[in-house]
Amino acid sequence: MLEDIDRKILRILYNYSSGRRRLPSMDELVIKTGKSKQDIKQSLINLEDQMFIIWDDKRLVQSIRILNGWENGGTVKEERKPSTTSNTDYWTQY
Repeated sequence: MLEDIDRKILRILYNYSSGRRRLPSMDELVIKTGKSKQDIKQSLINLEDQMFIIWDDKRLVQSIRILNGWENGGTVKEERKPSTTSNTDYWTQY
């Protein structure tokens, strides 16, 4: 299970890569997380150890490759079943 800061950094990395087509700089991570550069580097190493990212060049955040953008495990949500009632039931019964 990921620590809160690790999970937050992973989501920031994923959202930047998908939305902005680039990874954030270290300064952007500092601003977004409110943590120090040392704390962020430690979290990135933790993410690499747990196989969420690959970080070849430890000097550049931009060298990170995301392997898994989500934390697996935890509770599995129940699949939502379609409602058997129609949309008009809402307007007629409430």
